[in-house]
Amino acid sequence: MSKDRPFGVTVLAVLAGIAAVLAAIHTLQFLGIFKFDVGLLSVRYTNIWYAIMWGLMVWVYIWLTQMLWRVDPSAWMFLVVITIFNLILNMVYLIGDATFSMLSLSVIVNGLILIYCMLPGVKKAFGTN
Repeated sequence: MSKDRPFGVTVLAVLAGIAAVLAAIHTLQFLGIFKFDVGLLSVRYTNIWYAIMWGLMVWVYIWLTQMLWRVDPSAWMFLVVITIFNLILNMVYLIGDATFSMLSLSVIVNGLILIYCMLPGVKKAFGTN
């Protein structure tokens, strides 16, 4: 028996998958494999702590995508918490030595996820209304 998956939940699962890809790119950037593009300047930067944190975020977002795809009732709250944590993580990097152009796509995707999670139809699909 398959569970009906509302369109809003499918959109959240796709957005969580995109967030996992972005977190993987940030992991590779902080490992020094990919370069950071800041304006016309391309810079290699290595920070193992940031790479570990982003690597954990990749794992969490992949797990969350699977939970959302199965319409697990706990997935909604976990996604909200992780998205807020990721936004805070991005802001900490911005306070440090990162520029907004480095993290802008990640901030935008996580902001969209958080806004979309708060829509009444999505909350109703997970039974949290």
